[in-house]
Amino acid sequence: MNPAAADSSAILQAVRWNSDGLVPAIAQDARTGQVLMLAWMNAEALIATLRDGLGTYWSRSRQGLWRKGESSGHYQRLVELRLDCDGDTILLRVIQEGPACHTGEQTCFFLGNPGAGGWQHQAPPAGSILQSLQATIQARRGADPGQSYVAQLLHSGQDRILKKVGEEAAEFLIACKNREAAPIVAEAADLVFHLMIALEEQGLHIDLVLGELARREGLSGLAEKAARQAAPAA
Repeated sequence: MNPAAADSSAILQAVRWNSDGLVPAIAQDARTGQVLMLAWMNAEALIATLRDGLGTYWSRSRQGLWRKGESSGHYQRLVELRLDCDGDTILLRVIQEGPACHTGEQTCFFLGNPGAGGWQHQAPPAGSILQSLQATIQARRGADPGQSYVAQLLHSGQDRILKKVGEEAAEFLIACKNREAAPIVAEAADLVFHLMIALEEQGLHIDLVLGELARREGLSGLAEKAARQAAPAA
């Protein structure tokens, strides 16, 4: 996204700025859909975000621009910018580096379950079933292998884990050849599950895979593949 290649005046005119020349801006994790924070933008912040590809906002308390992550290193790398139907709210789909909240929480929306005792601290809901599943797999790493299939695989070592990935991939291919929806879906789920165990064995998180997919979003698949093939070997 580069405003130099577009008419920035048309971009700005489409926004319904409030009396202070501001518009609310919601940051959402492009990988998981999780709402991260709400801040404010003025025209300068919007153009800076588009120009640099980093979430940039207007601080009402400091009366100045601030780029998310400038002091913490927890930048928001822009994937996509959207304007709502009324033109009075902006949505930033971002790749969040580190926690979004200045408190160190993953999201600013970590208070919930209001009642007689007021708002309660809540663990943020998983942004997707994949995040939830990854957390479960991580938790099972230290479980009794006699009681947990995940622990059993992780304790058995890389070769067995990779063998299972290969077996599940083959079963998925067979299901696809048979063209029966239910077995295809079931085998796809088994394959994803075992891929995630393989990632865990490598000390990698599914978020890295989702982030790579988000990075490729909007790119020509053929162009992206050609760029990878042309890249020099490390």
